Amino acid sequence: MNRLTIHTDGNGPTINRHIYGHFAEHLGRCFYDGIWVGEDSPIPNTRGIRDDVVAALRHINIPNLRWPGGCFADDYHWRDGIGPREERPGRVNTHWGNVIETNHFGTHEFLDLCEQLDCEPYICGNVGSGTVQEMRDWLEYLTFAGDSTLADARRQNGRDDPWPITYWGIGNENWGCGGNMRAEFYADVYRRYATYCRHFDGRKLYRIAGGPHNADYHWTDVLMREAAAFMDGLSLHYYSMIQWDSKGSATDFDESGWFTILKKALYMDTIIGQHSAIMDRYDPDRRVGLVVDEWGTWYDAEPGTNPAFLYQQNTLRDALVAAVTLHIFHKHCERVHMANIAQTVNVLQAMVLTQGEHMILTPTYHVFEMFKGHQNATRLPILVEPEDYVFDNDAIPQISASASRNAAGEILVTFCNTSPNQPADLTCNLHGTGALNVTGRILTAESMNARNTFESPEAVEPKPFDRFSICNGHLAITLPAMSVVALTLT
Repeated sequence: MNRLTIHTDGNGPTINRHIYGHFAEHLGRCFYDGIWVGEDSPIPNTRGIRDDVVAALRHINIPNLRWPGGCFADDYHWRDGIGPREERPGRVNTHWGNVIETNHFGTHEFLDLCEQLDCEPYICGNVGSGTVQEMRDWLEYLTFAGDSTLADARRQNGRDDPWPITYWGIGNENWGCGGNMRAEFYADVYRRYATYCRHFDGRKLYRIAGGPHNADYHWTDVLMREAAAFMDGLSLHYYSMIQWDSKGSATDFDESGWFTILKKALYMDTIIGQHSAIMDRYDPDRRVGLVVDEWGTWYDAEPGTNPAFLYQQNTLRDALVAAVTLHIFHKHCERVHMANIAQTVNVLQAMVLTQGEHMILTPTYHVFEMFKGHQNATRLPILVEPEDYVFDNDAIPQISASASRNAAGEILVTFCNTSPNQPADLTCNLHGTGALNVTGRILTAESMNARNTFESPEAVEPKPFDRFSICNGHLAITLPAMSVVALTLT
């Protein structure tokens, strides 16, 4: 029997809403054909930005959006993306297919998108091929309210007031596409760039250092030892994939593919724990946030599409990955201050997919919608005692869960059953609540690779859930196989 204990009157840390952040890069059809269609498009748009995509993302309370990359960030020069669009230079996107980047979507367009979404911009600056002066000037252009050549240029380009920028990344994957640097070298580079990264209206800039990938604990140790005093956040990148050179299909997989990807996703708990332990040695007060600003599933591109565009479908398996990963972030929310799933539209583990004028919501999108009540809520103490889901002489926990209480006193409990074959009977003990009203929703399907398509856009979507009973502070639940469930207790 799976057991769960929730201390509903407990007081834990706040689950920072920025854990539910997103990432959009100049890669494939993320912006062009995805978010940006241009002002002359017959597709409904506001100043060139698709209205349907904006509405969908607003519905899940998107808290922040990371831009312009990714690898693209360290080959991006911000002056290419300002001024009249017809005068902006075309550049070769060397990281993603050698296609021409028109720069029609630049600084003003991105910040317009963030204002339409009512979310915080998270801008990643160019360290790999850029200069300290270039990054410093971008910040003056964005944030200076007085009279200067750069502030006046911003006004001439249509924006009188400075933008209230908070989150600023100083390079991306500087151990790889961002310069192939050693940790010791990047620590010094970071300190130099960070010195000149400041808000020009007196506000505090939240400066994020380019952190490690996967289990590169040496990188974290060096950066924390040499540069923690100069940073507010340290990034971490981790993707759930079969293996780098053969990632497998997003849709054509068996139980082995299901189990392997979920086990990879659960490894996030281990690497966050290990990186956090290193950070704790140098930062015991946990002032510096761990920013998991690239995470999600990564498969081979869909057949018939440009492999450099990283377009992949999104199935129920991806929904389970999203759910268990968000639960891990909740568990570590005293150190994890922000996270950004990759990527928002038409790339990797996207929220939405577009095809011309049509748009569909993915199973992953629905998890973010079901979980949005956790944003800025108080994490409740829980004890999960799961049975194992066993496959091929290996095992992972069958149950994943998290609970939080919002400012109105409502309790949101979210669950996953990772087994694609067996339902899970769960006994949940509620300590400290007189909750009598419980409502539920479930995301599941009849097959592991169920997905939404443009022909069947509602194949996988949340439904009402009532396979539970409550009596004297005990909640009995039956979680169907391969399901995500959300219960609201009032």
